[in-house]
Amino acid sequence: MRGRDCRPGRRPTYHGRMNDTVPIELETGPDPQASVIILHGLGASGDDFAPVCEQMSLQPVGDVRYVLPHAPMRPVTINNGFVMPAWYDILALGGPAREDEAGLRASQRIVESLIEREVARGVPSSRIVVGGFSQGCAMALLTGLRHRDKLAGIVGLSGYLPLADKTATERSAANEGTSIFLAHGRFDPMIALPRAMASRDALIALGYDVQWHEYPMEHSVCLPEIEDLQRFLLQRLAR
Repeated sequence: MRGRDCRPGRRPTYHGRMNDTVPIELETGPDPQASVIILHGLGASGDDFAPVCEQMSLQPVGDVRYVLPHAPMRPVTINNGFVMPAWYDILALGGPAREDEAGLRASQRIVESLIEREVARGVPSSRIVVGGFSQGCAMALLTGLRHRDKLAGIVGLSGYLPLADKTATERSAANEGTSIFLAHGRFDPMIALPRAMASRDALIALGYDVQWHEYPMEHSVCLPEIEDLQRFLLQRLAR
């Protein structure tokens, strides 16, 4: 996909290599003042969301750096132990009864380090959005709700809230007022809509500002979703 930020002088500049352990970075200009960290889903890689980033049009917020990391390689139980990119192991389908807490916590530290790296490069945490798709959605919610400093926003696409029963006691006061963009496909066969809605309801019950969106799609991303996400990012990163 080619995006509206790709006109002359604004096409994102790539840093890093596809399928490397180093995150891919796309910059829409020479002096990024905002960062969007996007975490891919199971079995994918950082370059999976590069076309979505290219399609975004965020000129009003200034130069933006998109950070697209690659998940560690690990065996995944539900896939017969096959080794693939995964932020954590999936022990069973359908619910939180057997979550890989150790894997979730390890990847939480990875995401925290990415946020800290952006801050060290001069982007304040209040100008950083953390988001992801599927497993990446789970990691964005897990990390974003617990991050000690205020974030600009949290984005969860086609995923769910992990370690939900621990959110209330572990969440950061700094991000209790941070807006959360949640989107899901009505016909998702991988993460059923009711599970995503339960995550939404749990967050609302805790007082979070949740912007909920449903689309007539399966476990994927669609153009109306990208347009809604763009509007959310423009709001959250407005100067």
